[in-house]
Amino acid sequence: MKKKEWIYREILYQVLEEKKSFITQSFLSKRCGVSLGNVNHAVEPLASMNAIEKKPRGFTVIGAKKILLYWASTRNLDKDIVYQTFSNISVIEIEKIIPVNMFTAYSGFKFKFNSTPSDYSEVFAYGNAEKVKERFAEKKGRPNVIVLKTDKHLMKFKQIPIAQLFVDLWNINTWYSQEFLKVLEAKINGILE
Repeated sequence: MKKKEWIYREILYQVLEEKKSFITQSFLSKRCGVSLGNVNHAVEPLASMNAIEKKPRGFTVIGAKKILLYWASTRNLDKDIVYQTFSNISVIEIEKIIPVNMFTAYSGFKFKFNSTPSDYSEVFAYGNAEKVKERFAEKKGRPNVIVLKTDKHLMKFKQIPIAQLFVDLWNINTWYSQEFLKVLEAKINGILE
C-alpha cells in the first residue's frame, strides 16, 4: 500500500470514527509517519476534486464520500497479497486459528459490526505471511486464506478502520462483497448525515 493511502485512511478515520472534519497536514505527517511533502502531495487531488477546503493551518473535509470513492478506485488490493492458500476447514474455524494482526473484508465486517449481510467463503487479513504459512501450508484449490501486507500506520488501530474495510471490499470481485458493501455504505451514509 502506498503511503498516500495511509493519509487517506487517516483522514477518513478522523471523519468517520473520530467525527473531526478539520485536519492539519502536520497532524497527518506525525500520525502517518510520513513527510509533510508526502501529505501535501496526497491531499492535492482531494482539493482539486473539491473534497477538502484548504484553510490557513490545515483543511476541512467537505466531501468524505469523494475521498472514500477516490481511494477505493485507486486501491490495488491484489498487489498487497503476500500469501494465499486453500484450506478445507470452514471460515469460522479459519478465523479462530489464523495468526494475523487484523481482519478485513468479510471477517473484518463481522468482527466490527457483529453481523454479516451474507455468507462468505474467504478470510482476508493483514498479517505476517510466514506465521500464516506455519498454520496453513500451501494447498491447491481456490484460495480462501488471503494474507495482506500490513503497514506501521495500520497497526496504530485496534480494529480495521471503516474506510479501510470499504476500500478492501470494493476491490474484491465476488457477488457477496457487493452485499457487504451495500450495508457498509448505508452505515457510512448514516455517519456522514
